[in-house]
Amino acid sequence: MILSISEWWSLMNLAAKIFWCIAVPFSLLFVIQMLFSFFGGDIDDVSAEGDVDAAIDNDMGIDFQFITLKNLIAFFTIFGWTGIICVGEGLNPAISTVIASAAGLVMMFIMAGVVYMMGKLAEEGTLNLNNAKGKTATVYLTIPAKRMGVGKVQIEVQGLQTLDAITEKKEDIPTGAVVKVVDVLNNQVLIVE
Repeated sequence: MILSISEWWSLMNLAAKIFWCIAVPFSLLFVIQMLFSFFGGDIDDVSAEGDVDAAIDNDMGIDFQFITLKNLIAFFTIFGWTGIICVGEGLNPAISTVIASAAGLVMMFIMAGVVYMMGKLAEEGTLNLNNAKGKTATVYLTIPAKRMGVGKVQIEVQGLQTLDAITEKKEDIPTGAVVKVVDVLNNQVLIVE
């Protein structure tokens, strides 16, 4: 078997050898990269010190990231295999290189596009209580009269939420009553009537 591989290799032209030398190692790296992605190759236990609030405050999300390590590995994997196919079909090495480069660039655009679209799927998880103003809610726990205590209401705001509520009414609002949110106190408690 080793002799047949040796003969096969010696019969190849230089362009095919170069494409094989690119395709095989980058394919192995691609497979390893995929395995790490699927089976938790992320680093979880990293500690860092310093003030990162400034960087987070100005973070505008994931931009279109074209030149990344993953994209380069994908480029050279597709470049190598496309070059092997083109040379195997008898195309000129220069034309094979152009076609392989185009295929690699298409793969990079696809991968960068996928990462970009995944970044757009992210949702901000911060609940904005001001979105509750003017909405109706159902009293979950009795709301004491004249702001003498805090009750709870269930309201549909950025999903179904159970939130603290107070009232300025002269009577308690019992469980099950339907109320309207008129204001928000200290961005923490709903004022209902």
